[in-house]
Amino acid sequence: MARRCELTGKAVQTGNNVSHAKNRNRRRFLPNLCDVSLMSDALGETFRLRISAHALRSVEHRGGLDAFLGKARSVDLSLKVQRIKRRVEKARVEAAA
Repeated sequence: MARRCELTGKAVQTGNNVSHAKNRNRRRFLPNLCDVSLMSDALGETFRLRISAHALRSVEHRGGLDAFLGKARSVDLSLKVQRIKRRVEKARVEAAA
């Protein structure tokens, strides 16, 4: 499984460990990924996602999964979440009509 956040696209970054003597060794910075279940109010379903802790805070700040997906760019989202976003938008349109 890829080490990538399904909501924000945050992935592994690379850099250096730098010693006091300025010796450089390559290292990896791994994202803080969490397995969570998020509830969609529009669909009434729960979705299991693997997202970063930063994305989880963003979802809570924006007021839930539906609000987050409404503002999120589809380019950053995984295919699974893009399908969820389309279903949420469709449910909102049907509820408004």
